[in-house]
Amino acid sequence: MRARATLLGHAVHPMLVHFPLGLLGMAVFFDVISLATRTPQLIVASYYMIAAGIISGLVAAVFGVIDWFGIPSGTRAKAIATWHARGNVIVLILFAVSWWVRRGNPGAPPNLAIVLALAGGALSLVTGWLGGELVSRLAVSVDEGAHVNASSSLTKRAPSESGSIR
Repeated sequence: MRARATLLGHAVHPMLVHFPLGLLGMAVFFDVISLATRTPQLIVASYYMIAAGIISGLVAAVFGVIDWFGIPSGTRAKAIATWHARGNVIVLILFAVSWWVRRGNPGAPPNLAIVLALAGGALSLVTGWLGGELVSRLAVSVDEGAHVNASSSLTKRAPSESGSIR
């Protein structure tokens, strides 16, 4: 099922999710490393990565919602996409509250901020897996006729059904 929101022949949402996943994931790693090594600079960096991760997550969500409307109702894909979306809303809320709690003193946040970030990071692993399920198992955001010898997405040609390059 081809994505509704595309850029140069590729689905936009899967392109953008790497930013919030990377930023928020690294924020969690920086929190843990900072606590283990007592390096406050890393936990301050985490504060800014969370802010950037939330913003990029909201941008990615816009394109995810556009694609969600293109998934046929009553399908397993629609159900999985709904759980994926709901989970990611919770992820962003957890990180937003973590960021909010840190804002008074980013170099020495309360334990609640770290716990919220850890919970958001753990849940993002689940929602990321659901996103992978959508693409890898349910072919959401995959061009019809895609295969290992399909033509470039930058060409006007349709993918070859025979498996050879036209």
